[in-house]
Amino acid sequence: MEILVCVKRVPTVGGKIVVTPDGQDVDTRMSGFSISPHEECAVEEAVQITERLGGTATVLTLGPEVAIEQLRDALALGAGRAVLLETDGREFGPIATSSAIAAEVKAHGYDLVLLGNEAADTGDYQVGIRLAHELGWPVATGIKNLTVTPDGAVARREYRGVEEAYSLPLPAVVTVKEGINLPRYPSLPGRLRAKRAAVERSAPAWAAEGLRKQALRVPAGSKHQATVLGHGPDAVPDLVRVLDELGVLS
Repeated sequence: MEILVCVKRVPTVGGKIVVTPDGQDVDTRMSGFSISPHEECAVEEAVQITERLGGTATVLTLGPEVAIEQLRDALALGAGRAVLLETDGREFGPIATSSAIAAEVKAHGYDLVLLGNEAADTGDYQVGIRLAHELGWPVATGIKNLTVTPDGAVARREYRGVEEAYSLPLPAVVTVKEGINLPRYPSLPGRLRAKRAAVERSAPAWAAEGLRKQALRVPAGSKHQATVLGHGPDAVPDLVRVLDELGVLS
C-alpha cells in the first residue's frame, strides 16, 4: 500500500496571532512552526495502515526549504519517505497547490492520498477536493474513522448527529479530522533516523490564480472586566443582590 500524506508548515497552534503592518501575512517572528492537528492524525493513520498492510507512507509538503523541519518530524513518527515541493517564497493558492501535488501523485502511483481536513492557518478546505478532481479519483472529507484493505476503503464521518459511511475504490483521496486516532510520540531511534534521511526535492512552477488577497485581520477578542462591589462588610448587600440576580440564592 503506497500512501501519500500532504502536510503544511503553519505557525504553531495556540500562539498569539500578529499580522504584518501591510496586512498581507502573519508575523511569525515570535512563533514556532508545526503541522496542523488534523495533519498529525493523517500521518499517524498512514503509518498504522502501512504497518498493517505493508508498503510505504510518504509525507509531502509544498513550501520553502525550512519546511524540511516538518517533514523530518513526520519521518520521526514512522513515515518512510519525504518529498519537498520547494517554492521560491511566493504563496501558492489552492489551485496551484493541488496541481503540484497531482503531478507528484501521477509520477509515483499512490494507492491513497491523505490530507488534513483543513490547514490550521488558512482553513480553506479546498486542496483535497481540488486534488481529487484533478486526478479523477473519489474523495471523502471530514473523516473520523477509516478502514483500508487492498480492495478499497470505508470512510465514516458524523454529520448533524448521523453517521455517514462511504465505500471508496482505490486509488482515492481522503481528508481526515483530529480524533480519528491518537498520534504517537516520536521515539529517539525515529528522530535519529529522520535526521539522517534524504528528502527528495522538486520545484513546481508558481502560477497566478483568480483570487487575490486584500488583507488579513485578527478578530477582536472578548474582553473580561471585573467590577469591585466594595470593601469589607459594606459590600455584603451588593454581593447578595448580584448572587440573587444570578439565581444562586434561589
